Amino acid sequence: MADGGDGTAAVIHEALGGEWVECAVAGPLAGIPSSARYLWLPGPRLAVIEMAAASGLALLKPEERDPMRATTYGTGELIRAAVERGAQKILLGVGGSATVDGGVGAAMALGWKFLDAAGKPVGFGGGELQRIATVIPPSRCHSERSEESPSATTETLRFAQGDKLQIEVLCDVDNPLCGEHGAARTFGPQKGATPVTVEKLEAGLANLAGHFPHLADVPGAGAAGGLGFGAAAFLGARLVSGIDAVMALTKFEDAIRDADWVVTGEGCFDEQSLRGKVVSGVMRLAQKHRVKVAVLAGSVKLTSAPGIEFVLATRPAGMVLPEALERAEELLSGRARELAAQL
Repeated sequence: MADGGDGTAAVIHEALGGEWVECAVAGPLAGIPSSARYLWLPGPRLAVIEMAAASGLALLKPEERDPMRATTYGTGELIRAAVERGAQKILLGVGGSATVDGGVGAAMALGWKFLDAAGKPVGFGGGELQRIATVIPPSRCHSERSEESPSATTETLRFAQGDKLQIEVLCDVDNPLCGEHGAARTFGPQKGATPVTVEKLEAGLANLAGHFPHLADVPGAGAAGGLGFGAAAFLGARLVSGIDAVMALTKFEDAIRDADWVVTGEGCFDEQSLRGKVVSGVMRLAQKHRVKVAVLAGSVKLTSAPGIEFVLATRPAGMVLPEALERAEELLSGRARELAAQL
């Protein structure tokens, strides 16, 4: 099961098949190329893209994490590749991001221009968002260039011209763009932001929101450092619950109708787990069919929740995280045996 984060495309591939398409793209930090792939289902002309494949936190070493510089440009390149392949629909998973750039990098890769007060293009990363004074869509960029200097491809311009291409953002959180529960203050620290840079990122996102104020408070706008907001603003995307979309594609509800128990999991089980993560969706459908739920998590900060019978941590008290990650399979198997004994 997946909720729009890492592994979502693999889960859909397991359920529906398809083929993997490799692309050379920009990594989360400018100047560092990367290789990423997306899932292509030729029948429905559907592309499943994980932003984490190009712009994810897992692509960086801990000391490289810096949302002031990290960009979603590579994610935009993946979207462009899928469009050029003829995609009629794109599912964009937005979990696991290294970025807080409001989706501006992805939009740049698709022909959008972002200028400062002097009319100069801004750079990559969340640290540049405060400088944005003018936002120019691809159609206007195209009209402003000469025939000798063509703009973005015809396929890219489809985003600005209301083509039938559908993009759905599979959100794994329901956070707004700004504020106490917004992208910068909630997720910035885990991406390397200090208290000072969190406030700079917040100010930058607020500046960006001023250009599309009707989208800032949409649930999921703060997903992936504001990529949810950017996808809606720049690509006309629809924000949906990632776990709901994946459960529908995999026919999860049919699988649990006659079950006694469902066992699900999470890296860290906390309050955020109940706001759009896998556990929240599984728990909701389990309650509907009166199926009991057990959670196995790497670590546990929330020891109980309505509709959940057992919550067990796989990481023993006192064990450092690197060791727990190295021994994840062993620890999970051990706790699963303990859970089975209790059931």
